Amino acid sequence: SMPSEILMKIFSYLDAASLLAVGCVNRHFYQLASDNGIWLKIYSSCFQPKRTVWKMQTKQTKTVSLGCAALRDRSPGYWKKEYIFKQIAAVKTRVMRLVKPVDPYTGLPCKNKEAMKASGLSWIIVLKDKYGKEHVMEKANLSFKDTSVTILWYSTNWPCLDILSTLKLFGVMPLFPDQSRAPRKNGPHQCSLIAEYPLANLIESSVAVGADKLIQLFSLSPGLLVGLWKENNEIAFVMASLHYHQLLERSTLGSATAQYVLPPNQPVLDDIDPEYGLHDYSLHLDMHGRSCTYLCGTFRSLFCRKGDIANGYLRLTVVSLKDNKKHLPLTGTLGLFWETDVFKGSVKNCCVMVVTVLDETGKPFWCFSAPVYMELSSKSSSFYDYMGPSYTTDYADSEGKVCVEFVCLEDTKEYLVVNLVLYISTKKVNSWYGTNY
Repeated sequence: SMPSEILMKIFSYLDAASLLAVGCVNRHFYQLASDNGIWLKIYSSCFQPKRTVWKMQTKQTKTVSLGCAALRDRSPGYWKKEYIFKQIAAVKTRVMRLVKPVDPYTGLPCKNKEAMKASGLSWIIVLKDKYGKEHVMEKANLSFKDTSVTILWYSTNWPCLDILSTLKLFGVMPLFPDQSRAPRKNGPHQCSLIAEYPLANLIESSVAVGADKLIQLFSLSPGLLVGLWKENNEIAFVMASLHYHQLLERSTLGSATAQYVLPPNQPVLDDIDPEYGLHDYSLHLDMHGRSCTYLCGTFRSLFCRKGDIANGYLRLTVVSLKDNKKHLPLTGTLGLFWETDVFKGSVKNCCVMVVTVLDETGKPFWCFSAPVYMELSSKSSSFYDYMGPSYTTDYADSEGKVCVEFVCLEDTKEYLVVNLVLYISTKKVNSWYGTNY
């Protein structure tokens, strides 16, 4: 019932984020909060506009004042759109400047962490129950590594697991990121769906990774770990491990309902020949327990010959059992660290594996970050150079497989990587190069 003139006067004191919020109240507020006069003032305070508008009139120029020209002949909401587009473009320019330098070892931008901070990017999970109600979990603990970021959500108010149907992982970027303060909880933002996971029959449909005295871990592809309390099978925490490759695009360019689709690779002219196989590939491997790193290394000059192609996979041998000079020690005792508001712990023989495979041009070819676990192997008798039990760790997705063998030395209790082999799907290679292996 308040007159529009008074509302306009009140709105003129609001900032951009508050104007967008008040525009969501109703249609009348939306029209008033889109006033060109208010938004031109906001636009002019942030961006330096052109001071004059030049019009040609028979070899003469006529100067028109900015206030008159900018408001006349403009559609409603014009300066609001201009301000939003300029803000998005400014953030994009700032982020692109940070991700331009590339690390030669990983093939990824050197300043991923700084770029994400500049964009104000964060991640949330949305739990949907069988009745259609959504529960948003925002509180997260971040852990950055060279090639990935690990996000841990924990709360004392998780919904009952029995009524949950799906879990959605979103990237959230504020529309107007402010570098001087934390983003507003209810401010204008963009949501990008990264992945969606089914939670119905979680224990039966997921892979059991490991357990300690308090919790049991279950893995969902891609890269999600759910910790359940042993006492009542309720959620204790959720952990997501995200690889940096295309992370910014997946977290910002998708919509709230659809994931961002990566563009197809444009192959370069090369001597790629199905008779010859792959050559000059690189692997960057990182194995960590969220807060500590057990193995981080780069392996170059990887290749496979025609005889290494079998059963729909191309085999790249990184560490060979026969070459003990290349066997790698792990630092520390392998375990995945977790925490909640009250308890914390570590699940032994479990960690996060981050794989970055680069093609011969140094371009990321196959990348993933996922929780893995070590299983006791029956091959201990075949390791004649070492005394101690052996373990295996395997990972597989639609693009390839990773097989790792460890030996635990009895005298030092140290783990050694004695065998590491990559199996890359021929479908992945064919789609990457446009060839036929």
